[in-house]
Amino acid sequence: MQGRTVCVSTKGTGFMAIVRQQLGDLVYFIDEQIPVPHAFTTRLGGVSTGVYDSLNLSQNLGDDPAQVFENYKRITGALGTVPENLVFSHQVHEDRVRTVGTTHRLGDIFRPIDEEADGLVTKDPNVALTIFVADCIPILLWDPGTGAVAAVHAGWRSTVLNIVGNAVRGMVALGANPREIRAAIGPGIGPCCFETDPEVPAAVIALLGEGIPTCIQGLGGTKSAVDLKKVNRRLLLRAGLSILHISLSDACTMCEPELFWSHRREARVRGSQAAIIFSRGTE
Repeated sequence: MQGRTVCVSTKGTGFMAIVRQQLGDLVYFIDEQIPVPHAFTTRLGGVSTGVYDSLNLSQNLGDDPAQVFENYKRITGALGTVPENLVFSHQVHEDRVRTVGTTHRLGDIFRPIDEEADGLVTKDPNVALTIFVADCIPILLWDPGTGAVAAVHAGWRSTVLNIVGNAVRGMVALGANPREIRAAIGPGIGPCCFETDPEVPAAVIALLGEGIPTCIQGLGGTKSAVDLKKVNRRLLLRAGLSILHISLSDACTMCEPELFWSHRREARVRGSQAAIIFSRGTE
């Protein structure tokens, strides 16, 4: 794509910063405005080898299960929980958001996952919501009034179905006030690398309307660059969040191979990042 730029910064571009954390070799990102345990993981700090080097959190891409489990022990230990408290879903790039509780905790992280969803919501303490990404946009949300949290996997299909709006509605059903919800839009593919066919900008325009020049570049040609992070920020604003409560990472997973796996760059010959958050109730 002509005029392509490269993102190399991992700073936040919202009013609060999504910042790098390091514990030994383990590297992950957090949002300073969200006080409950959470993380956007990177590929650094685990024990996996080869194409999975090193903090691979995917259970189904061919990595050694013992190494994957050790990776989970490391990241959950850093967050003050254990792998058995995690909740996963089978991600299908749609708009379903599951409200879950203590009975949905996996226990065994390798058990088959039948429940399809790309978003999770809870207000039960010590339920660690987990979604997986390798270019799609991870979004974590927290409500200070109820302690409710959400984790959202927003690829372009889920984004244009407004999955993040569904997650906010799921939190509201638990008593959350949208104006108080904090949202962190984490590392994912940026417009520098997300070159698309016309169907993607067309779907974004159908959702948001014509007045979105900051979300799409190159409209009118055979290829366009779509900024999924900014699209999701607009959807969070539409759902009632304050711009002051939305943080946005400018880290691009495709531009930074030393930090992130990228599906567009590596297809399935790779590991996966995760975004994890859990509620502590209303302490």
